Amino acid sequence: MSKKTQQSILDYIDDNGSATGPELADFLGVTRQAVSPHLRRLLADSKIVKTGSTRAARYFPFKSAAPARALKRNLAIRGLDESAVYEHIAIALTLSQLPDPVESIVHYAFTELLNNAIDHSMSERCTVEVRLEAIRTTFAIRDTGVGVFYSIADKLGLQNEHDAMIELIKGKTTTQPHAHSGEGIFFVSRAADRFLLRSHRLQIEWDNKRADVFVSEPRFLKGTLASFEIARNSRTRLENVFAEFAPEAYDFQFRKTRVLVKLLRQDYMSRSEARRLLHNLEKFSEIELDMRDVQNLGQGFADEVFRVFATAHPDIVVRFVNASDAVTAMIKHVSR
Repeated sequence: MSKKTQQSILDYIDDNGSATGPELADFLGVTRQAVSPHLRRLLADSKIVKTGSTRAARYFPFKSAAPARALKRNLAIRGLDESAVYEHIAIALTLSQLPDPVESIVHYAFTELLNNAIDHSMSERCTVEVRLEAIRTTFAIRDTGVGVFYSIADKLGLQNEHDAMIELIKGKTTTQPHAHSGEGIFFVSRAADRFLLRSHRLQIEWDNKRADVFVSEPRFLKGTLASFEIARNSRTRLENVFAEFAPEAYDFQFRKTRVLVKLLRQDYMSRSEARRLLHNLEKFSEIELDMRDVQNLGQGFADEVFRVFATAHPDIVVRFVNASDAVTAMIKHVSR
């Protein structure tokens, strides 16, 4: 029945050139609320496009969407101003046509990531490419410098680039604390629909539509590639992303973090592995450990995290989510 309803919606929009939600509800003889999930599915499948919002929203056949526009620039990094670059691109591609919340996210993410290349890459040049499509906006920033994970590992004295990646995803990790808070990538990764960071033989991808993070080891890439994607109809709001991890309760300071524990490994046994996970987390007031896909948890690991660390830092809230029954039992055992 769902497919038949969606086809009826497509036929109506094709026949009339466009339609509003109330018009479609009248045509189908249902409520606007009943039409909404079908419209969301058709938008996600790139069958239709949308202009406006709420009751003023109007839906058009995808074939009537404006063709994609793209801009690519190779830039000298010395003296580069990330805000000026964004303003030039925004005018050239008319990014003002994006819904305000989406444009705010693109603006924030682009300038944060380009500033990282300017301040940290030690590259002479970088390439920026922005693409505005009917249903999404994407951009990529590439430099050929020292590489983001190598830079962190080298300056912070970590064993390898994988350790550097783990530090980076916690938040508040920076090689220039006098000039940077280390928050940018953390918040960008949560505002995107999809965000990819690749350097040397390590790649991490945040897929927020699937609520998951993936680490892989592709072929060697010199420098750093940052790739960002967000849908035109994204419901993400930048203020909500900040409010989740820098809430009013903490005076709007970045005091809460979430760590996907599986990114270290799937089986955690030793206290040394626990200390690696906990490194620098004392900077936060609230720590959420996502135990999704963690198969086994050793007593030493659990004790170090949920008793020793918790006892040493009584003002820090440490909680866990998405744990299996076996992992939950071990955590409860050491927390008694």
